[in-house]
Amino acid sequence: MAARAKARALMARGVAGQKPKLSRGLPVGSVIKCTDNSGAKVLRIIQVAGYKGRLRRVPSASVGDMVIVSVRKGSPDMRKKIFRAVIVRQRKPYRRPEGFWVQFEDNAAVIITPEGDMRGSEIRGPVAREAAERWPRIASASSIIV
Repeated sequence: MAARAKARALMARGVAGQKPKLSRGLPVGSVIKCTDNSGAKVLRIIQVAGYKGRLRRVPSASVGDMVIVSVRKGSPDMRKKIFRAVIVRQRKPYRRPEGFWVQFEDNAAVIITPEGDMRGSEIRGPVAREAAERWPRIASASSIIV
């Protein structure tokens, strides 16, 4: 019984390879900021990678999730193209296992390649700890991890 409780506690923290349960604050269709220097400024979420949901339920993403985005504003070579991105900030509050709530000023993502490398070389603004733990390359490029 104690081993099961310990395993459950580890999974709640995200240690055992599981993603912790977070409030999903970004449904498909959300317009978010691009916080790296890849040339994109505004992104629209068109799909959540790996989302398994119910019929007619709108997929939604949270911090650390990979999403498929289209570039709405940015450099001409990136506009109207589809990329993968990782959510690094969300406005909807979510609860950490320690008990306190985290909320950011805006919704933001970082564009990545299919291999998981960043397209840009720097990240402007803070990055959530949940995204940094899941994506080490994003963590190494970020200056502030909250």
